[in-house]
Amino acid sequence: MEHSNFYAMLSRMKYINRWGLMNNTKYENLSEHSLQVAMIAHCLVMIHNKRFGGNLNAERAALLAIFHDSTEIITGDMPTPIKYLNSEIKSAYKKIENVAADKLISMLPDDFKEDMGHIIKMNGDNDNCIKVFVKAADRLSALIKCIDEIRMGNDEFRKAKDTIENSIHKMNISEVKVFEDEFLPAFSLSLDEQD
Repeated sequence: MEHSNFYAMLSRMKYINRWGLMNNTKYENLSEHSLQVAMIAHCLVMIHNKRFGGNLNAERAALLAIFHDSTEIITGDMPTPIKYLNSEIKSAYKKIENVAADKLISMLPDDFKEDMGHIIKMNGDNDNCIKVFVKAADRLSALIKCIDEIRMGNDEFRKAKDTIENSIHKMNISEVKVFEDEFLPAFSLSLDEQD
């Protein structure tokens, strides 16, 4: 039986720091970010199902979110302003992400490759509907990071917060509005205020 490096490689997510161009009061690694995105994506799909009559798999949303940035183990975290600077960079980075995804998938045993390929590339049945919520959760996680940094007195994140809030509002997703109204305010509270 051959050995697989896939899960050992995934464990390296903890070494990939996000927000590399920003002065951080606390660094956030890819593992932490992916867990938070998974929890938020799960919540958004539950809101979709419970409040808007949807019928999507919240557990699938959480699973896709866990792996949504896994290619960054190979590519590193490219800052958003650069990644989306223009269509040429965006297209080139998408190709790089696909190569990185293929590299990760190649580390799996043959009988795992198809299933994990659909997860890493988010191209399974109904994943297009769920991807919207994973992307929104990713943006909400970034917003929460900005809120945390500003709460710690770091004005470096003020402009990023405004930009991210605008990008979230442009998504125009009702489930995100519910999350913003019901869950987001607590992220601005201290522990003692959250009882």
